[in-house]
Order: sequence, then structure tokens, then C-alpha cells
Amino acid sequence: MQYTASVNKLTRPLVQELIENADKLRLNVQQLENGCTIIDAGINVPGGLEAGRIITEICLGGMGTVSLAHSSYTDNWPITVNVHTSNPVLACLGSQYAGWSLAHEKYFALGSGPARAMATKEKEGQVLPVEDLYKELDYRDVAETATLVIENDAIPPMEIVEKIAEACAVDFDKLTIIVTPTSSLAGGVQVVGRVLEVAMHKAHELHFPLENILDGMGSAPLCPPHPDFVQAMGRTNDAILFAGQVHLFVKGSDEEAEKLATALPSSTSKDYGKPFAQVFKDAKYDFFKIDGMLFSPASVIVTAVESGNSFRAGKLDNDLLNQSFGA
Repeated sequence: MQYTASVNKLTRPLVQELIENADKLRLNVQQLENGCTIIDAGINVPGGLEAGRIITEICLGGMGTVSLAHSSYTDNWPITVNVHTSNPVLACLGSQYAGWSLAHEKYFALGSGPARAMATKEKEGQVLPVEDLYKELDYRDVAETATLVIENDAIPPMEIVEKIAEACAVDFDKLTIIVTPTSSLAGGVQVVGRVLEVAMHKAHELHFPLENILDGMGSAPLCPPHPDFVQAMGRTNDAILFAGQVHLFVKGSDEEAEKLATALPSSTSKDYGKPFAQVFKDAKYDFFKIDGMLFSPASVIVTAVESGNSFRAGKLDNDLLNQSFGA
């Protein structure tokens, strides 16, 4: 695969939209002493759904469109987050995937968005080994500005800011960090907006050739927020696990397309069947004890474009969705 587009350049207009319309979007924009711009999307300000929609497009590296719409495909939760990108490999895996682990003392956060593609890091202080994602994508972004989205309920300490700027090789005044608490409205949208990304990540884990994935769309119901972090995180995950829908368009044989469709749904995981907050509790709050195959949409369609045949697998579960969402 060969990519020439800069995800950080593509997202710059979206970042400017957040900054210029901060009051309208109920955001707080501040500049640190070193010049770094911090956008608070739900810590000390309300934020909102529209801010979350724009932030989700930023996470996608400016290579996708995100919309909020009404749908009747679930029994009780009509507002859906819809995601589309004609470059799902780079948009989802190269940018949106929350794979950059950042920690300093008691502060821990996962970073996603286009700055990942400049740092090409998945763990703090550790460049990806040759066999890992950015080597596989043969991509490293070069741009004058960098933007990272962090899921946390606190502004990152200066030490984290410095590590991000250093890893991206940009001056502090060229760095923007957007912070979205999971329990906030904006945070909820941007996590549910990962419905296509989790399908892409699982396809990668299943060793489906990434170069054969041509296009993709996904949707999932917008979950109501919850003030408790574990419950909020559970709901955002369950929106995808129990009601996420994804349609992938792929090259290759019907056999390979059908095999991918059969393996993708969340119901194939041994940990499927309970709200995620309960799964997390049963795992003693250790993500590494949870089956990685759980993180995927409920229902998938894989279309083999060369034959025109489509393969469907998985199903929505309204009962588990209602249980999770507090209906």
C-alpha cells in the first residue's frame, strides 16, 4: 500500500472549525505557556454532540465523514452515529485507532487521531517494531502541525504534552490536543464513531489482507451518557457490540469474503453475552484478560466486489442494548 495524503494536513480545517466556533460548540480552548493548544470537549464545559461529530472526523484523519441521524433499526435508541470512509485502512487504523499509550505518574490516557501517524508509536517511548502497523502500512505522516485526541477527564500534564511534541517532531505551538471524557456527550459520539474502526482492527487481527479492503461504512446507536466512567465506557462499547452495523467492500474471492464476514461479529467472542461493564468487572478491570475478538460490531456485511456477492453475519441484540443503556 502506498499513501501520500497527510492526515494531519487534512484535519487542520476541522481543528480550526473547533477553535473558531468554540462558544457555539461549548468548548474551551486554551493555550499553554509553551504554546500548545488544548481543546476541552467536556471536562469543564458541556461540549456536545456536534463537537463529538467533528472530533470523530478529526480522529479519522480528515478522510471520513460522520453524521448523526435517526434510524429505526433498534427498538428504543433512534439516534445513530454513521461513519463512512473510502480509505478505511489509513483513516481507521492509521489514524483513528486509539493505540498510543501515554502515562505520567497517575495520569494515563490513550491517544488517537492523526498525530499517531507522525509519531508512529503505540506505546510510550517505543517506536513500533518493523513488523507492526505503520511498517505494514508503509506510512509515516510529515506535516507542520499535529493533532492528538485523548480520552480522559483531565487535561494532560506538561510532561505528556512534551512527550507528544517530541515524538511528532513539532514545536509546541504547532501541537493541538483535544480532550474528550468518555462520560461526556462529545466523548460518547467519538467512541461510538469507532464502529467501523473496530471492524477494521479485527479484520487485521484475523490476517485479512488490508490492501483488499476498498471501502467501508458503519453505524451504531448513540448511547446515553453516564457519570460513572466504567458505566460510560461500557455503554459506548455496547453500542457497537450489540447494535453496530458495518458494511465492507473487498477484493478477492467469495470464500475469503465469506470467511471474513463469519468471523467478524462480536458474538463470535467467548466473552459475548453481558454488558461490557460487567465483562470488565469480571476481568477484575484488566483489559488484557478480555478476549480481543469481542471488540467488533454486532452485524456485518462483506461484499466481494469482483463477484458482486455479499455475505452477512451476526445480529443486533436489543435486550442486551436496553440492559446496558439503562432502559
